[in-house]
Amino acid sequence: MDTALIDWSRAQFALTAMYHWLFVPLTLGLGIIQAIMETLYVKTGEAHWKNTAQFWMKLFGINFAIGVATGLILEFEFGTNWSNYSWFVGDIFGAPLAIEGIVAFFMEATFIAIMYFGWEKVSKRAHLASTWLTIIGATLSALWILIANSWMQYPAGMHFNPDSVRNEMMDFWAVALSPVAMNKFCHTVLSGWVTGATFVIGVSCWYLLKKRHTDFALRSIRVGAVFGLVASVLLLWTGDGSAYQVAQKQPLKLAAMEGLYEGTEGAGLVGVGVLNPNRTSYDGTEEPFLFKIEIPKMLSLLAERESDAFVPGMKDLVEGGYTLKDGSTALSAEEKIAKGRIAIQALADYRKAKEANDEASMLLHRTTLDANFPYFGYGYLKSADELIPPVGMTFYAFHFMVILGGYLILLFVATLLLLRGQKLVGQKWMHYVALWSIPLAYIAGQAGWIVAEVGRQPWAIQDILPTVASVSRLEASAVQTTFFLFLCLFTVLLIAEIRILLKAIQQGPETNDESLTIK
Repeated sequence: MDTALIDWSRAQFALTAMYHWLFVPLTLGLGIIQAIMETLYVKTGEAHWKNTAQFWMKLFGINFAIGVATGLILEFEFGTNWSNYSWFVGDIFGAPLAIEGIVAFFMEATFIAIMYFGWEKVSKRAHLASTWLTIIGATLSALWILIANSWMQYPAGMHFNPDSVRNEMMDFWAVALSPVAMNKFCHTVLSGWVTGATFVIGVSCWYLLKKRHTDFALRSIRVGAVFGLVASVLLLWTGDGSAYQVAQKQPLKLAAMEGLYEGTEGAGLVGVGVLNPNRTSYDGTEEPFLFKIEIPKMLSLLAERESDAFVPGMKDLVEGGYTLKDGSTALSAEEKIAKGRIAIQALADYRKAKEANDEASMLLHRTTLDANFPYFGYGYLKSADELIPPVGMTFYAFHFMVILGGYLILLFVATLLLLRGQKLVGQKWMHYVALWSIPLAYIAGQAGWIVAEVGRQPWAIQDILPTVASVSRLEASAVQTTFFLFLCLFTVLLIAEIRILLKAIQQGPETNDESLTIK
């Protein structure tokens, strides 16, 4: 397989996904915030809440429209660039994407029209319902997409059909309600809520800097800060759940996240660290860190719920030999690769026996295939070295995400304290801090996806199908060309959105209220 084709196909998909994720979190977060503000309007009857909701709704609409365009391209790339993947698991992977399109997307498309154009045409409560149903539809859309992605991380509820050479769904609910899917959904949506809250606070603080729409800004900041703090606390909880799921289902990803080359009991969690660039191999002799500060035993507690539990490192996971929780001995990567090759050969022999109508041989090869299928994907790997994900990128992305998440919690707390003391209006330094925190929230979200996707390499589907066996048979030059076309297109869309958003923000809400009173 042409490595250039694989690299460019991965780069193109990563490009599309990262641009798409610039729009999705704001949709999820800002949608809830505007619905809360409209709820306050319906409950109190105060016109300023209506004006506030309408302003944020305008920004929501600008962002939503461009997010849809990038999302559609992302789904089409499964067929164009990853056709082997689509063939192999399309019966499973396609189901949640189909539900997302038929149910969630159409739900959004239906009610968003009422939300924007029905202010004077339907009752207050009917309009409020359309607003909530629009954001519920957007959240359900995220749910089904994240279920599909989570299945790639933890393939459940399936069986392999050697007659069609496809994986088929056995248990829909095992796919939809897997612990990985539920935790990933909650964690991802909550990160969008934090991004939306940061955006609202940052934009509102810009108005305070300009001494415009002060009352509007303070109302928005109060809603955004409370909402953001609640979301951040819940994000800590789901983050803990994510770490546990990764430890159980993708231990090599966890080891890369922590730069853990050799396993240990009572493993510490790295708070801050600098990796040693000379450590380039899982079995090298160089020290893994130039510098680190760690929390003693915390990684063992997060990964196994026991402070003295053994957490395997990359070397342990590749070489095997350690004792698993069920008392069995962990297989080495070479043993898994051997079993994978046996499974691939058994599949080929089964199909030959089927062509010859040799039922006895079919049964024999099918039994061999079933026994070794859990390691099927390993058979495509040339060496154990391919199992190690990019350690530096995974480690730093994870720790940037955690550090920025902690910073945003402090931002929400500081904002609420200044609001409570009625000191926020005069604190220009805080206005600048809030304003420049907006890109940091986006960086944290992007870092989270880098951990999730780069950390599971070389797998397209964990243990079942590596990326090397997933790509379409294309010319690398064709993928390279479309990569740069998409780069130009998405950049133009992003610049257009930013310009339209900035213009709308400069115009401000449709209100002349400049009072400093917090209502």
